[in-house]
Amino acid sequence: MKRIILVVLRCIFKLPYWWFYKLKQYQNKEKYPTIDEGYQFIHNVADEIIKKARVDLECYGLENLPQENGYLITPNHQGLFDIVAVFKTHDKTAKFVLKKELASTILIKDVVKTLDYYALDRSNIRDGAKMVKNVSKEIEAGMNYVIYPEGTRSKQGNKIGEFKGGTFKIALKSHCPIVPVAMIDCYQVFDNNTIKPVKAQIHYLKPIEYDEYKDLKTPEIAALVQSRIQACMDEYC
Repeated sequence: MKRIILVVLRCIFKLPYWWFYKLKQYQNKEKYPTIDEGYQFIHNVADEIIKKARVDLECYGLENLPQENGYLITPNHQGLFDIVAVFKTHDKTAKFVLKKELASTILIKDVVKTLDYYALDRSNIRDGAKMVKNVSKEIEAGMNYVIYPEGTRSKQGNKIGEFKGGTFKIALKSHCPIVPVAMIDCYQVFDNNTIKPVKAQIHYLKPIEYDEYKDLKTPEIAALVQSRIQACMDEYC
């Protein structure tokens, strides 16, 4: 919480401009029919937030990202900083699937509205099925998506929670590459009550192509992706 307050104080004069002018501007779909400009704006804001938060973010593996758009990014989930880290390091436009509770919080809800993110009600089975259908179609059309297979942040530091198989129905339906992403020490940024400088890492791992997982069941795909991320964390933690 202290670091969030630090960021707010250090950006106090920019926040109203960012949230009450620029985000509203990019919500004008007649002037901005795609989310590309809005995404790049948030990308730049993330860079500013990281600097003001006194975070040294190390990024590895950008060369592993597929050249063609239309892939599924599946990071482990450590905390509030994870989304900022992806925004900062992933230049290509991408959408997120977020839990409904997070998508309705102050500031986040404006980003969700601007970038047309998917707010998922995890208690609603129909909403889950609808999400899989809609997100799969968008990926097939060339949109990149970020979803957290754990379903919630682990709250256990660098320990990964169990990846849920349902996440990977999207991949099976859209036949897209899956990009595992290892988040390391990201929990220390906003989830520890300190403002001391911190280091965090984000690793984009080699994509898992459709031919590699097409004959697997969704829990097996989840286990495969989790094992790739765990191997990276074992090496770098």
